[in-house]
Amino acid sequence: MWGGFGAYLGVLAAAPSLGRRVVWGTIVLLVVAFAAVPPVLSHDVYSYVDYARLGVLHGLNPYVHPPAAAPADPAFADVTWTTARSAYGPLFTLCTYPLAWLPVGAAVAALKALAAASLLALAAIAARLAPLRGVEPLRAATFVALNPLALVHVVGGAHNDAVATLLAMAGVAAVLYAREAGAGIAFVAALAIKAPTAIAAPFALLGAGRGRRLLLGAALALAAIALASQAVFGAHWIEALEAAGRSQNRTSHLSVPTTVARVSGIGEGGARVVALVLYASLLAYLLVWTQRGGDWLRASAWASLGLLLASAWLLPWYLIWALPLAALSRDRPLQLLVLALTAFQLGARIPL
Repeated sequence: MWGGFGAYLGVLAAAPSLGRRVVWGTIVLLVVAFAAVPPVLSHDVYSYVDYARLGVLHGLNPYVHPPAAAPADPAFADVTWTTARSAYGPLFTLCTYPLAWLPVGAAVAALKALAAASLLALAAIAARLAPLRGVEPLRAATFVALNPLALVHVVGGAHNDAVATLLAMAGVAAVLYAREAGAGIAFVAALAIKAPTAIAAPFALLGAGRGRRLLLGAALALAAIALASQAVFGAHWIEALEAAGRSQNRTSHLSVPTTVARVSGIGEGGARVVALVLYASLLAYLLVWTQRGGDWLRASAWASLGLLLASAWLLPWYLIWALPLAALSRDRPLQLLVLALTAFQLGARIPL
């Protein structure tokens, strides 16, 4: 991981001089390589498959019943959180339902391919938007796609954070290209997969030239997703949107608040409260700053990074939430902080 991080920094520094073929060839080669290996350092992808099989093959609502409700299912043997109901958004769960008809291995391979394609698309969007932001395109693509946490955890672990972040960045791109209604649809779709990935939405609304169109697109998408989710899952799917808040009741060893509490000797509860208060203050400042004409995309990047720093439940693949926004932020201190957080998380989830 540390060797990969060093190589990442080297390519990031030299990207413009390396040229398009070398940079994109390296990106495609490594993304495909991590997509081809078995799931790495996480079995969450088996939970995705198990929840789909619960709904389709066993007639059980994954927002009501955990994987342990069908222990004979072939996917269950590799599920880690056997007693946990689905914490994922209803759009993702609905989209995974067709995978229930595939063998478990094929379903996992399809989700790995989706994560890989999403990361490649995120790099392409970053490179495409870079000239609009006055950013070097190859460096933006490298910043996103060659980050070792993105390769090892997002693609290697087949986490749905990649596709959720892709939808959120589609919303960012739509705002930059004055397609506000499409932006609203994209942000709601991201929210309906994993809520924190849509953190740019309020800033985009403040920065959009036609905010009413963004709200209209969001309202239409929300109505469509809510109706479909209600029909399939009943009202239980709403609980998944609260997962980010519920996660604050848990702690991960390498989250920033937990680390501060461990090093300083203060209680974890106090550290969590202080972190959340500081983040709420940052969020309020950024929203006011954006309302007064500040760069909404830069504010979104700071809000996303701040969320990662403040969360007591931080997993290494969450860094993908901030990577594309930071790549386009035109803010060197912010980018350095993202790289520092990457270094901090390199050892996370590795069984040493």
